[in-house]
Amino acid sequence: MTNPTQYSPLALAFLGDAVFDLLVRESLLMQANRPAGDLHNLATAQVNARAQAALAQRLLPQLSEEEAGVFRRGKNAKPGTLPQSCSPQEYALATGLEALFGWLWLRGEQERAQELCSFGDT
Repeated sequence: MTNPTQYSPLALAFLGDAVFDLLVRESLLMQANRPAGDLHNLATAQVNARAQAALAQRLLPQLSEEEAGVFRRGKNAKPGTLPQSCSPQEYALATGLEALFGWLWLRGEQERAQELCSFGDT
């Protein structure tokens, strides 16, 4: 198994972006059999920096010390560019969340990633 601490926070966020997207899509598909266009619209409502930042704030009290440390590393990483669709603070929180999901995935903790992702369903 790969040691996730060897990767930069932005590399973890790169993977975590895909992991989070996959978990959201899987959750939506399991909820109901909907047309693909509807599923896409529901997914994009959750897989964007603003929604991820809101989820990150809800998750923070649920994180272990180690998970919170990975989240902080991701949040404090300096990306090269910022999207216009959100504030720098929202983007930092979203990057922290993605880094956490990438880290969990590399550690083989898919169940924990699914558990954390489910906080977005509330």
